[in-house]
Amino acid sequence: MQISTSLLFDRAGTQMSNLQNELTRSQAQIASKKQVLNPSDAPDQAAAISRLKSVIGRQDSFASNVDTAQMRLNFEDSTLGSANDALIRIKELSIQAANDTVDPTARVAIATEMQAMRDQLLSLANSQDTGGNYIFSGSKSKTPAFQTASDGSVSYQGDQAKTNIAVGERSTTTLNRPGTSAFVRVVRTAADGSSEGVGFFQALDDLIAGTKTSNITAVQRGMGEVDKLSEGVLLAQADVGTNLNVLDQQSAILTDTKLTLKTALSSVEDLDYASAITKMNVQMTAMQAAQASFAKISQLSLFNYLK
Repeated sequence: MQISTSLLFDRAGTQMSNLQNELTRSQAQIASKKQVLNPSDAPDQAAAISRLKSVIGRQDSFASNVDTAQMRLNFEDSTLGSANDALIRIKELSIQAANDTVDPTARVAIATEMQAMRDQLLSLANSQDTGGNYIFSGSKSKTPAFQTASDGSVSYQGDQAKTNIAVGERSTTTLNRPGTSAFVRVVRTAADGSSEGVGFFQALDDLIAGTKTSNITAVQRGMGEVDKLSEGVLLAQADVGTNLNVLDQQSAILTDTKLTLKTALSSVEDLDYASAITKMNVQMTAMQAAQASFAKISQLSLFNYLK
């Protein structure tokens, strides 16, 4: 077998080229802090990295939904708390108005404060979130939940639909609630024994009217109805509180899940610096040795032996 000078040069060049490529790749890995630079370098590992990043992305989306739901529910909770405070004040005023020692003029003054509390309740029932959506209108978020007619009566303009958002792989939460589930109707029994449903604000308007006219029967009836109205608001607030507790637990679950996934991702994606630097140093030594050998070989020829 003949070994020509060109063959030696080709082999040395190929060896140095391969060593240079390996060294360049090691340097790129250290610079990027990643094990896999191109999917073609390690297809299985690249696929695992892609899957983990996709799952982590979904967890981030769920976490964002949890934050949105918590913000919305906290606002609902605050609104319902204020509504219950107003009802408590109306109950206190109705107790004063039912007192036989209170004269009609004083009852008119009491009715005036009741009216202010009633108007405040209507404003709370038509509360909007930071996005301008009415929180008690069901799916009709751009429509005020309760509207006042020309005769002063108030009617519900929303619907009964509830909006659910995903906060986990198999977990959802309700983002809104219909106004009628918080500002409930009461059942009123008439003198003839028949029953009828009376709207939240109609019950308050009847109580205010009875207070203005010193109709003690209407005031006493209204006192009992205010208790029912307050019970409806409190039940809605308790439901909000339950949902917030669930979201707190879900947030903790998402945090733990993301930590586990990021740890797994780090194990297949992040570079082991100590090993990488050691490997690069070995490659640099090999490269220097190859270059030194090539320099020696390039100086050899048959004429050196003929001298």
